[in-house]
Amino acid sequence: MTKRTSKSIADHLEKAARQPAADRYVLRLYVTGMTPRSTRAVENIRTICEEHLQGRYDLEVVDIYQQPALAKGEQIIATPTLIKKLPLPLRRVIGDLSSRERVLLGLDLRRA
Repeated sequence: MTKRTSKSIADHLEKAARQPAADRYVLRLYVTGMTPRSTRAVENIRTICEEHLQGRYDLEVVDIYQQPALAKGEQIIATPTLIKKLPLPLRRVIGDLSSRERVLLGLDLRRA
């Protein structure tokens, strides 16, 4: 799992915000350890991102056991939870991300 300090996260978001919003996606996936459900969610979002956002995304995986303050700050009540921070609007997708259409809708890559 990726570990970042608050400063590096802020630097990362600032850098991403300077790029055109349509070009860069900033995603954060909250998981609970390396459970099968968490592992499946990580694999699913990486596959979707590589197929639809190749080279245009930053994905941070946060294990809430290791970084509970981040989960509390984002008010995470269930895992896995994917948050699309950029481009706006902010979106959340909850679950193992196996429903590709639901994830694509949540990332604004498909229209309803």
